[in-house]
Amino acid sequence: MNKAELVDAIVAESGATKNTVAEVLKAFEDVVVRNVSGGEKIVLSGFLSFERVERKARTARNPQTGEAIQVKASRAPKVSIGSTFKKAVKG
Repeated sequence: MNKAELVDAIVAESGATKNTVAEVLKAFEDVVVRNVSGGEKIVLSGFLSFERVERKARTARNPQTGEAIQVKASRAPKVSIGSTFKKAVKG
């Protein structure tokens, strides 16, 4: 399911207009990105959580040459699946 299909599914489920759903989804994305980028954790209890993680600098190997290379420390987004969602998918 892509974004347009998700909007259509929410419209069918909620009865809201397509424009309203699209605006709310865009606002949700903006809020999540802005807050997680700022270091805040967002938790939708039982469903998903979004957070920023710090990755330490490390030594890695080039898979083609085997040469050791240094990977700089970085930040990355992390999404965790909630227990209610996991149980629903498992059946």
